[in-house]
Amino acid sequence: MLKFAANLSMMYQEYPFLDRYAAAASDGFTGVECMFPYAEPAAFVRERMDAVGVSQVLFNAPPGVTARGERGLAALPGRQAEFQAGIEQALSYATTLSCSNVHVMAGLAPDGVARESLLDCYRENLDWAARQARSAGVTLLIEPINTRDIPGYILNRQDEAHAIVQAVNAPNLKVQMDLYHCQIVEGDVTTKLHEYLPTGRVGHVQIAGVPHRHEPDRGELDYGWVFNVLRELRYSGWIGCEYRPAGHTSAGLRWLNAARG
Repeated sequence: MLKFAANLSMMYQEYPFLDRYAAAASDGFTGVECMFPYAEPAAFVRERMDAVGVSQVLFNAPPGVTARGERGLAALPGRQAEFQAGIEQALSYATTLSCSNVHVMAGLAPDGVARESLLDCYRENLDWAARQARSAGVTLLIEPINTRDIPGYILNRQDEAHAIVQAVNAPNLKVQMDLYHCQIVEGDVTTKLHEYLPTGRVGHVQIAGVPHRHEPDRGELDYGWVFNVLRELRYSGWIGCEYRPAGHTSAGLRWLNAARG
């Protein structure tokens, strides 16, 4: 059976953040993910999780200075100390929340820096971070993101992400395969799933309708087909619902009932 996790940064915005745990549980979600939980003390988040019986399955490491629009530090030369501090904070939250996956964002490509220098920094930082995370029982994830939503983002393609994971060669470093981003950048989603899921290097899947990032039953991707492919490939990880509801979150969950049925 496929396992779906509500993304509480995008879904249930009708409620304050901590109240979204109960809202997701009331709609039958047993797992949740979010982007950045750091505005709330980890202990408060854990209380809400435990009160409604949901698991935190993913969140992001700190992205840098959000006021400057930063989208990660992992591939930015000269920012290693900040990156390491962010990883330590993320692992502290992961421990409190019993969360086994943390997404590490690459960042935006700075002007005048060669791409190979960025990738060298990226691999070195991921190697260090994976060693820290391994002792905490945490898997780190890297995600190709389309440059329409985040112009200048360093990691955009599935093959690039898998090459980095293979180069670092850490057992707890995997790819976060967001099918929304994959469809926009590359398409051919069925072939990509058949190519990459059997490798064991995909640690998490995310979904959203394309092109408007609404519910997965809206747009050009046939998620009924996609879910059958995931079943065929015996995907047992979580599927993060990282979409912006077109209306009230609960009213838009007809697709979920169909997928479960």
